[in-house]
Amino acid sequence: MAIFRCRTDGSELTALLRTGRWPEDMGDVLRHCVGIALDVPNGYLYWTQKGPPDGGLGRIFRMRLDMPPGATAETRTDVALLLDKLPEPIDLEIDHARQQLYWTDRGDPAVGGNSLNRADITPAGLTQQQVLATGLKEGIGLTLDLQQRRAFVSDLSGAIRAVPMDGGTFTTVHQCSGLTTGLIFLPGSG
Repeated sequence: MAIFRCRTDGSELTALLRTGRWPEDMGDVLRHCVGIALDVPNGYLYWTQKGPPDGGLGRIFRMRLDMPPGATAETRTDVALLLDKLPEPIDLEIDHARQQLYWTDRGDPAVGGNSLNRADITPAGLTQQQVLATGLKEGIGLTLDLQQRRAFVSDLSGAIRAVPMDGGTFTTVHQCSGLTTGLIFLPGSG
């Protein structure tokens, strides 16, 4: 129910956003922040709030990286709801060169969940929302190989899957023996 930042040594822990009070509001899953992506060139932070499992109440938000003057983590006025009523959005990544936001969704497949999604980033918000690929088993982690134009996704079946960033069919590139969540692609690593 909050987004924090700190220095790489762990010092200067600072709340940027609070969506509720702990423990009083913990039961309200609409307040839980999940995935985060930084758009440093444009000065924004994006995040997901997945909502209840398969609930169709997932949302994607954006706010400035810098706290507005006089605001606090509880009172900031620059929070913008960009997309709502999503199946269950989780992780986010940005293709800065093309100004596109990608996200995984682990929600109900009957309404576009268990998928990789994309939308164009504009000053006004997100447009041209697309489901690029489906068939994940509770899709979680996401990372982009911008040179090869591939997205890698992890899911709770333990699979690491790849798909072209413009859409297509997932290919399993590795099967782990347990659940997989977050992942990262290092350019030049394969």
